[in-house]
Amino acid sequence: MTQTDNTAVEMSVLSEVALIKIQNPPVNALSKAVRIGLIEKVKSALSDDSVKAIAISSEQALFSGGADISEFGGDAHESPLPEVLDVIEQATKPVFAVVSGPAFGGGLEVALACHYRISFADNKVGLPEVNLGILPGAGGTQRLPRLAGVAKSLDMIVTGKPTKVSTLPSVFDLIVENPAQLLEESMAFIQTKLVEGGEIRRTCDLTVDAAQAPAELFAQYRQGIAKNARGFYSPERCIQAVEAAVSLPFADGLKKEVELFIECMNSSESAAQRHIFFAERAAGHVSDFDKATPIREIKKVGIVGAGTMGGGIAMNFANAGIPVTMLEVKQEALDKGLALIRRNYENSAKKGKLTAEQVEQRMQLLTGSTDYNDFADVDLVIEAVFEKMSVKQEVFGQLDKVCKDGAILATNTSTLDIDEIAKSTSRPQDVIGMHFFSPANVMKLLEVVKAEHTSPDVIKTVMKLAKTIRKVSVLVGVCFGFVGNRMIETYSRESNRLLLEGATPEQIDRVIYDWGMPMGPFTMGDMAGLDIGYFVRESRREFIKHDPSYCVVGDRLVEKGRVGLKCGRGAYLYEKGQRKPIPDPEVVQIAKEEAERLGIQQREITDQEIIERCIYPLINEGANILQEGIAAKPSDIDVIYVYGYGFPVYRGGPMQYADQVGVKAVYDAMCRYQNDLGEHGKSWFEPSPLLKQLVDDGKQFSDLNKG
Repeated sequence: MTQTDNTAVEMSVLSEVALIKIQNPPVNALSKAVRIGLIEKVKSALSDDSVKAIAISSEQALFSGGADISEFGGDAHESPLPEVLDVIEQATKPVFAVVSGPAFGGGLEVALACHYRISFADNKVGLPEVNLGILPGAGGTQRLPRLAGVAKSLDMIVTGKPTKVSTLPSVFDLIVENPAQLLEESMAFIQTKLVEGGEIRRTCDLTVDAAQAPAELFAQYRQGIAKNARGFYSPERCIQAVEAAVSLPFADGLKKEVELFIECMNSSESAAQRHIFFAERAAGHVSDFDKATPIREIKKVGIVGAGTMGGGIAMNFANAGIPVTMLEVKQEALDKGLALIRRNYENSAKKGKLTAEQVEQRMQLLTGSTDYNDFADVDLVIEAVFEKMSVKQEVFGQLDKVCKDGAILATNTSTLDIDEIAKSTSRPQDVIGMHFFSPANVMKLLEVVKAEHTSPDVIKTVMKLAKTIRKVSVLVGVCFGFVGNRMIETYSRESNRLLLEGATPEQIDRVIYDWGMPMGPFTMGDMAGLDIGYFVRESRREFIKHDPSYCVVGDRLVEKGRVGLKCGRGAYLYEKGQRKPIPDPEVVQIAKEEAERLGIQQREITDQEIIERCIYPLINEGANILQEGIAAKPSDIDVIYVYGYGFPVYRGGPMQYADQVGVKAVYDAMCRYQNDLGEHGKSWFEPSPLLKQLVDDGKQFSDLNKG
């Protein structure tokens, strides 16, 4: 029997138990309607003399995905979650959380506030707020340590990772094996507790044994997470909140949690992390297709090229259960590629990420071939061969001959003109770019590149397929390097130019690393192979010939055979079998000689100049890309850089970072370097017209995200 008109939360009474179910699809977010509904239903059950106990559960697959973050700063202040949890915890009848599916964030906090918790062994729960740059703000940092202990709570709260219910026996009073039996066993458990007297056990009344949480525990934990938490604001505040659970009474601990939560919410790091959260979701909303646009079914995939990239791409589809045919010209290369994939899977099995059975299942989905005719029945083929237009065109000519009508023909090119590639076929409407990032089986980003004639259903199919293979996809247009590689060119160019002006590789790398990138440009170049950048420059000499200083040190290194980590010498030296870069005075000397030859006077370069010279042109090029319509919105560029290039998520991507420092500050710096750096400044530091327009209009890049 439903008690009120609030459909987000429904209540029925069964055997003296008020069964309250949250019903707010798709993820049972704790919206204003749900919060009000929970208060109403709990109070209604408490006032009903026929009700002896209350059970809170879900009508959806999830118990609750947590807060409705679209309410941040808005409706979240109305009937706030802490108020809801206080009503639950202070209830005068026993309240049971029947956690029927995953419970995250506020969803788990609801369960922690109940007097008893019931779930099934394989279910997962967690407090992932740290991923948004905040901390659990409804008592999670105070209640979880009282139930799970300090060490376990630190792991859950600071990492934000989901945790299996089976590993939380002190949190859950009943853990059933079969999810299908959860409600039946829960009702039996509740009846047993009622027979025993219906004890009310409030989590807030528990204390944390300080002996189990000595100061050394927190010191060791801080030390252990230092590398992964570098640059982030909220992990330290999460630790401080758990410390408060140990040292303060519950009420005071809640106050401390609120203080720390507000600190996090007001931080630029949290703003950036929340920006990326929404930007990732917004990337899937494009104007190139609508709900009525059909999609093509992808049951089988072909991949041309079984090298590192082709093999990594193949693994994405095998992981998703989609059969793959891999093609190489020579059997030897094919065997080598399949063997590498097997090694990758077996290494995952050694780490406990896969079972031996799963390894074999995935390998069975992979078939090798040296004959293009074996692509006759594939629904999608992805070309991953040498980055040269003539080679790509030859491949697509072959695919056009053998692939069935309706098959999607995709190229993994990272820089080349897809419109030119499409001309090699009689079906340009079926041609699209699928630019995976290396290693393709690890990196989350997929740049989906629409060519001039790519049909809407092909775009929609590939964007949806990206989710199937667990990629974050961003739709972009055709230009040299698309979005990511076109922008990174400015970053590489300026880091190389700074060498000529007097900086060293180790200074530049240190500054960029400390700023937040996973590694500096010279370490990154050595790892990727300096010959790759050299080859791209060779193909573009016509466009860069006006600047004789353009990446000239990088060119000299490659010409001396110093191509990076793979040969033990690049911008740095490497000991055999080691990845640690060792500074080499020869590189500094090469830079000095080239500077003298080019008439560039070397000087002391400040850390701030390195940041501005490397990052601001990146932003400026992003503005040009937006103006040209290559990217639809600034947040798309941010997603590309966070997921494809390791741009620190706590800075939110280059365009979000520009908003943080101020678009005028970026514009003024571009103008300053344009004037101060001679011909180099005139060539490369012209402010984007869009950047200037934003400054003139008093706007920022985020205004463009709003359409």
